[in-house]
Amino acid sequence: MPGAMARVKTHPFYSIHRHELVRVAACTPPATVGDPAANARAAIDLARKADAQAVDLLVYPELNLSSYAIDDLHMQAAQHIATEQAIAALVKASSKLRTVLVVGAAIPRNGRLYNCAMAITRGRILGVVPKSFLPNYREFYEKRWFASGHGLTGLSIELAGQTVPFGTDLIFSATDLPSLIFHIEICEDFWSPTPPSTRGALAGALICCNLSASPSLIGKGRDRAMLAAAQSSRAICGYVFSASGPGESTTDLVWDGQGLIHENGQLLAESQRFRCETDMIVADVDAGRLKNERMRNGTFNDAAAFAGHPETQFRRVGFDHKPDFADVGLKRDVRRFPFVPSNAERLDADCYEAFNIQVEGLIKRIESTRAEKLIIGVSGGLDSSHALIVAAKAMDRMKRPRDAIMGFTMPGFATSEGTRSNAWKLMRALGVNGDEIDIRPAAQQLLSDIRHPYAAGEKIYDVTFENVQAGLRTDYLFRLANHHNGLVIGTGDLSELALGWCTYGVGDQMSHYAVNAGVPKTLIQYLIRWAMAHDQFDAATDHVLMAILDTEISPELVPADAGTIQSTEARVGPYELHDFFLNLVARWGLPPSKIAFLAWHAWKDSTAGDWPAGITPAAQRSYDLPTIATWLEAFLFRFFTISQFKRSAIPNGPKVSPGGALSPRGDWRAPSDGTATAWLEELKTGLPPG
Repeated sequence: MPGAMARVKTHPFYSIHRHELVRVAACTPPATVGDPAANARAAIDLARKADAQAVDLLVYPELNLSSYAIDDLHMQAAQHIATEQAIAALVKASSKLRTVLVVGAAIPRNGRLYNCAMAITRGRILGVVPKSFLPNYREFYEKRWFASGHGLTGLSIELAGQTVPFGTDLIFSATDLPSLIFHIEICEDFWSPTPPSTRGALAGALICCNLSASPSLIGKGRDRAMLAAAQSSRAICGYVFSASGPGESTTDLVWDGQGLIHENGQLLAESQRFRCETDMIVADVDAGRLKNERMRNGTFNDAAAFAGHPETQFRRVGFDHKPDFADVGLKRDVRRFPFVPSNAERLDADCYEAFNIQVEGLIKRIESTRAEKLIIGVSGGLDSSHALIVAAKAMDRMKRPRDAIMGFTMPGFATSEGTRSNAWKLMRALGVNGDEIDIRPAAQQLLSDIRHPYAAGEKIYDVTFENVQAGLRTDYLFRLANHHNGLVIGTGDLSELALGWCTYGVGDQMSHYAVNAGVPKTLIQYLIRWAMAHDQFDAATDHVLMAILDTEISPELVPADAGTIQSTEARVGPYELHDFFLNLVARWGLPPSKIAFLAWHAWKDSTAGDWPAGITPAAQRSYDLPTIATWLEAFLFRFFTISQFKRSAIPNGPKVSPGGALSPRGDWRAPSDGTATAWLEELKTGLPPG
């Protein structure tokens, strides 16, 4: 068995490179003041460690070979000679390494000294990039020693026995790994109003590197993190930042060795500052996701056009990276619940925003329609309970009595006493105008009229049987709205819309205003928990809501005599997986095999990584790759083939999550008669056999 597993892991599916991820690192080598030979040895040691971890791109601090804080020693010829020897030693050592090294050194050229970064790989210097912005304020005096590289384009330099491209117009691109395209800037460059990395990203770089010295001051670490996150977000890129650390001169300043890796505004990895030992942080940047995001972002493309299309102004230096497609693991956190943060503070903030977005959206619709009543079907399940508390809060804010809400429980053939009881308890606790309409006689009559076998006593529980009940409930609600000058509040959620798990026209797909349509199933329970934790309602209401949270998700349309209680997730699959798939399909447009790869890493081990608060150990499930593939195939078929026509005709409802919504007037516009063939075929061909 171990041998078989080893053979399976050689399939390209398990490789990050197969899925357009690039492994990057930021390192803090121990510095030796003014000793390039010692600094080269430290750099080589880290390069070998990075290579052992399958790092594609390693970023060092500013002037790491020369040392940064040596003041006028930068102008000494002996330093220049020693620095070039250090560069030659590093180039030689790189010949047997797969990792691309981005190192810093002071380099003379044409009677000037430049603060430079070099890209080195497999015994070759790919290019030298001089620093554009030289700080000359407060503790900095770089203009005393260095010349700015701004405007230097199309040039070359003789260095370590090689003729090398030199200038600020360089982008580096692996010919055999299209996702490895990077740009280099140095420290102050990204503190400027116009960071060079902006143009680099507009020219096509997916990863931007920053070699920094940046002495430590109170609050400086926060500033660097803010700038790195903001630049990665604006430029839609991976951003690798490495600052000088221990060993640099502390004559007047101290260096904390901060390392940061961001992707499109998200922090992937950060170092521990003020460490005395060598440090290296590693993360996998999803270059494929960045490319997809740029295609979707019209402003990014407009910026490239308005800047005169920088890709025509940069030299792209190609190189053979020779990647291997082995399984090297995954060096990034993949959230199991993309709509539910694991961080408690972030989750609390997200729930606050989501709940209030829903409430404010409903208030505006009530005001614009002049509705006198709100009509809502209350089943005792999660979705309708959440819609009901949103409606109650809307009434409170409008200073209208809650009995303007008319809640109806409408028991059918499979309604359990538990959910019916919870529905009544919740309506009473909230003080809404509750009532009950037994739909069974009308459903029995309708089934008889259409000559359904159930009307003749046969236990046939097909989709017609189910939808007769769902449809009647909506019929009653709309006619009640007509009768009371009311507004029907929709209860269906985003996950159900994605799967098409809603009855078209006369079911939970239709309403006058769909307050839950932008909320995924995995988030709804947390919105209810947030309302309880923040005392939005009284203790009696909270008690009922807790009972509802403990109830299994079920449409309750099939009687229990058909077997066990009808379980939605047993029928369509786990919502926690479907919400994972939904985010990567609708928001990011990733290929199915990559979605399976990320899902496998997120869900294969329930003991690894963080879980959102409130998920007990017993509920912390894991899924193997075959299970993930099965439910992903089901999701793709339902999402692209059988459910779009329902989304093309959904009522208005507020967008809640930046992960997207499925309104045809907003984030998702697709043909109702499409096919899932391309997605299913990509999944089939991308997965390992068996």
